[in-house]
Amino acid sequence: MRYPSVIKSFAACLFLVTSSQAALAETVLRLAENQPENNPVTIAMHRFAELAQEYSNGEIQIQVYAGGQFGQETETIEQTQVGIIEMTRVNAVTLANVTPSVGVFALPYIFKDTNHKYAVLDGDIGKDVRNEMTKAGLVGFDFMEAGSRSFYTREGLPLTGLDDLKGRKIRVQNSPIAIRMVELLGAIPTPMNYGEVFSSLQTGVMDGAENDFVSFLTSGHYEVAKNFLEDEHLSPPAIVVMNKETFDGLPTEQQDAISRAAHEAALYERKLMFEANAEAKQTVIDAGVTVLPVDNTPFQQAILPIYDEFPELSDYINRISEVN
Repeated sequence: MRYPSVIKSFAACLFLVTSSQAALAETVLRLAENQPENNPVTIAMHRFAELAQEYSNGEIQIQVYAGGQFGQETETIEQTQVGIIEMTRVNAVTLANVTPSVGVFALPYIFKDTNHKYAVLDGDIGKDVRNEMTKAGLVGFDFMEAGSRSFYTREGLPLTGLDDLKGRKIRVQNSPIAIRMVELLGAIPTPMNYGEVFSSLQTGVMDGAENDFVSFLTSGHYEVAKNFLEDEHLSPPAIVVMNKETFDGLPTEQQDAISRAAHEAALYERKLMFEANAEAKQTVIDAGVTVLPVDNTPFQQAILPIYDEFPELSDYINRISEVN
């Protein structure tokens, strides 16, 4: 008559062991995102997390920390490199500081149009650049859309063309290419964390900044910067990068699940971002922002020297120009 209680005890122990093993099998990865929750790229990061969990049969849990909770991109790249966090979504402009080859995608006017851009990013050139990220201790996944960046200035400072940038203090990402580009355009480049830009524009510390329509809207910059010049000088991609040691230490099945999820999330993000930029443009116009289209030929001519100032990128520049 003792057997039922023994069986129950054994079953209980087995349940505890199995539960413990399941808990140990779960891989928790923290992903840092500097954009707010309502930004399309953050929405896509949550989709990435859902897909990774699905494709790994629940073994992978990606926790998305949006709104710069781990700092801005420069900080989160460093944290990912050393393993403080496992993943971060960043812009190619900032990533170029630690993996220089990705900087070719951050050169002004490097892409002829959207079709050309993704023929480059999804082809051999994009693959080669992502492979070079391993030298910095990072694994890069599929490239994502980050919009086309244009200049905007605070209320009271008209912006109608290249001449209006002369001598203006313009916030830029902390990147040699972005800094040099703004210098060539005659403005004063001022690297600054993204989270500080709103107050700097509001108080007049900064005269202007540059970004795509979605970020211009979701950051609230449109509330204090009422002049937007649609020059589209940069169209750098975004990308999720992961600590290489952490990725290499995962079972092959989990690596495959993450890569598959990242690929599908990138395609999803591109669609969201294209739609969101069109909607954001109309929203800021309705909110009183003056959006001016511009012939960017003078801009292109002004920045031409930059292509010779980064000789380490010359091979990639030539290869990109040959892509149809």
